Amino acid sequence: MTATPPDPDPMNTPSGEPAGGVPPGETPPDSAQTRATAHPDPAAGRNLNPRSAIGIAAIVAFVLVFAAVAVLLIVQIVGA
Repeated sequence: MTATPPDPDPMNTPSGEPAGGVPPGETPPDSAQTRATAHPDPAAGRNLNPRSAIGIAAIVAFVLVFAAVAVLLIVQIVGA
C-alpha cells in the first residue's frame, strides 16, 4: 500500500485558482515542510585508510607474484 502524498490534491482544494495558485489574501493549504538541520555537513574523510592501503598492497603483490611465475613458466617452456 502506498502512502498518500504530503501535498493536497489541487483539484480538491477549495477556492484555488486553475493554475494551482492561491488568490491574494488567502492562506495556501498545509503541505509537508522539509528543513535542513542547523549543523553543517561533516567534512569528507580520507578515501585511502590503512585497511584499503593494505588490501591494495596485497593485490599488487599477488599480481606481481603471478606475473613472475608466468614469466618463469614461459621461460622454462621455451627453454632459454
